[in-house]
Amino acid sequence: MTSLARILGTGLFACALLSSGCNSDRNIMEEPDPKPPDTGPVERTDYVDVEPDVSCKDADYRQPRANCQDPGSFDLSGCDLAALGTVEPRGTYQALLRYNAESVFGAGFRVGTQDLPGTFLGRPLVHQQVDGSGFFLTGEYTAQSGNVQRYALAGCRVPEPGRITGCFVRCVNGTPDFSGTFDARRMNWDQQAPPHGIRPVSESVVSRREPVDVYVTKGHAYVVSLNRGTEAGGLSVFDVADKLRPVLVANLNLPQDSNWNGVWAKGDALYVASASSGVIVYDISRPADPQYVRSLPGGPLNVHTVFVDGDRLYAMAPSPNRETLLFDVASPLEPRLLSRIVVPRENESSYPHDAFAYQDRLYINHAQSGFVVVDVTRPENTPVLGTYAFAGQFSHASAVGTFGGRTIAFEGGERYGAHLRVLDVSNPANIRLIAQVQLRAQTSIHNMVLKGTRLYVAWYHEGVRVFDVADPEHPREIAAFNTFDEFHPNSTDSLYQGAIGMRVPGDGYVYVVDLSRGLLVFEEPAP
Repeated sequence: MTSLARILGTGLFACALLSSGCNSDRNIMEEPDPKPPDTGPVERTDYVDVEPDVSCKDADYRQPRANCQDPGSFDLSGCDLAALGTVEPRGTYQALLRYNAESVFGAGFRVGTQDLPGTFLGRPLVHQQVDGSGFFLTGEYTAQSGNVQRYALAGCRVPEPGRITGCFVRCVNGTPDFSGTFDARRMNWDQQAPPHGIRPVSESVVSRREPVDVYVTKGHAYVVSLNRGTEAGGLSVFDVADKLRPVLVANLNLPQDSNWNGVWAKGDALYVASASSGVIVYDISRPADPQYVRSLPGGPLNVHTVFVDGDRLYAMAPSPNRETLLFDVASPLEPRLLSRIVVPRENESSYPHDAFAYQDRLYINHAQSGFVVVDVTRPENTPVLGTYAFAGQFSHASAVGTFGGRTIAFEGGERYGAHLRVLDVSNPANIRLIAQVQLRAQTSIHNMVLKGTRLYVAWYHEGVRVFDVADPEHPREIAAFNTFDEFHPNSTDSLYQGAIGMRVPGDGYVYVVDLSRGLLVFEEPAP
């Protein structure tokens, strides 16, 4: 997960949005025209601009006609109000709000009920009107400048069930200043397309606020959580000997240290990524009773994710130095710092979010700087071998393997429209995009696990997706299950909801963390 600024989508999304013949007269085959080289799919960034077809839009977004108080101020004369009257007066939506082709941002909202109040960008709705007369919502928040920004959304069309398009106006301190169009989709995916190929067997509440990652070893699932508001995160330990009935056996954190985002294990050591103290080492020789050993490398350090490859532990630290720490863990409970890897970056905001180690190379998801390949053969000398980058990116997670003699990386970002990319990284100096899997533009991919020729993906609102990637150019979905529950009491209207973390330890089960529901266990899809 990342900062609220990107949840609100305040940044701009820049978008780029054979022949052969036979001469029958001479009965001689002509030479075919040479084919152009196959360069693979075209990189079009995460978000490709599509303007909703609605009649209510203003000719100039800088001269809005509507205001933020009166639904009647919108010109809805060409809209399908009858269709809007069929919209269910509840549900969680993600919307793309478009000023123009160069300025689009994302926002979540919830059409409220008596039991679950409506929200916009996580704040209570100012006004909600969803009935036979139309669809109208207003929400507001106070910007850092102190200005009160209010958004009013008026529905115009229902292109398909679960989707609403329309117009909006933004008002600052009560004065309209910009207008645009919106395209919103309801996030209850499972009601639109049933799950297939994967069966849930249990669900366990994680009381440590916002669960985000899990590691399974020694018959136990170790779930780490982030703080939420004033409520502390930490570590929750489940005995999963009985997959149908996991048992919570431990719940812990440290004083003033509980914002924990990543977890991994090696032998009797559990490594936790702490936003306060770097890498926390626990002794899990007694799996149900983790014992604190130490925090590394010492002093304040924000470590976001961890990854173990053989006798090496990599810790990705966004701040203060935007570096990846490399430890020797030949003695798992006594990590030894070998190197601090700092990647040159053009974007000063960029940082290492996650990484995947494979065959003496470290594939770093370096946020705005892209997907960076580093040679880690010698810890004291770690040159950059190549980078895959595109406009408006936020490289976030990856998995790498060998397919048909080629080194293939599966990569994804974290933002509206972020999706799965398949990259041929055999030559890091010339990384090629060979395939993409895109779902709804209003959702984001999050994390992934590669097991043989199967890629397991935690795709937030799109749930758990499993792909057969034996042919990397043509990923084929073989299983899907949406974990997101829009009516769960812990659910919000954030882009970051649903399936966020997962492990496939090889015991026949898939362990998934859902931000609201907790730990879910599934049977692995059949061969």
